[in-house]
Amino acid sequence: MLNIVLFGPPGAGKGTQSAKLIDQYHLVHLSTGDIFRANIKGGTELGVLAKSFIDKGQLVPDEVTIGMLSSEVNKSPEARGFIFDGFPRTSAQAEALDTLLKEKGTSISMMLALEVEEEELRKRLLIRGKDSGRADDQDPVVIQKRIDVYNGETMPVKAYYEAQGKYHGIQGIGEIEDIFKALCAEIDKG
Repeated sequence: MLNIVLFGPPGAGKGTQSAKLIDQYHLVHLSTGDIFRANIKGGTELGVLAKSFIDKGQLVPDEVTIGMLSSEVNKSPEARGFIFDGFPRTSAQAEALDTLLKEKGTSISMMLALEVEEEELRKRLLIRGKDSGRADDQDPVVIQKRIDVYNGETMPVKAYYEAQGKYHGIQGIGEIEDIFKALCAEIDKG
């Protein structure tokens, strides 16, 4: 089973590249952002709770996220693998994901990290906010807070996967197709 953590700061291109990787490798996409947005739009209890954190640029608590992911994994028992987009965001989440997957008889195959400079991220997020109407991508203060949270809380996850020999950094600036080819080359190395 091919289980990939697609990693990178907000605006690095994880959503764009994960869609291409899903098609190429027939993976099930698990995006915590998409799952949270669906719950927010649906007005579920989880959605209201998640929105209260997201609107402040904060991470949704681990126990909420892990429980939600477990049920999503259970929905696809015949999957060839999963692509985790936007998760794990902390070392504690990475450990919990390892435990969850071990219980299901599998593990993370690799972490692919899209590496992008902060100034480029700010530009991309403001454009995305204007194009998509996403409020969290329209406020420069919230954008900077999200980048700061990524650098302070999420970046340590890199070391977690480096220690397991599963971390692979990919330049996230350039043509979408070139970045995709670099990701595929890393996956195909096995």
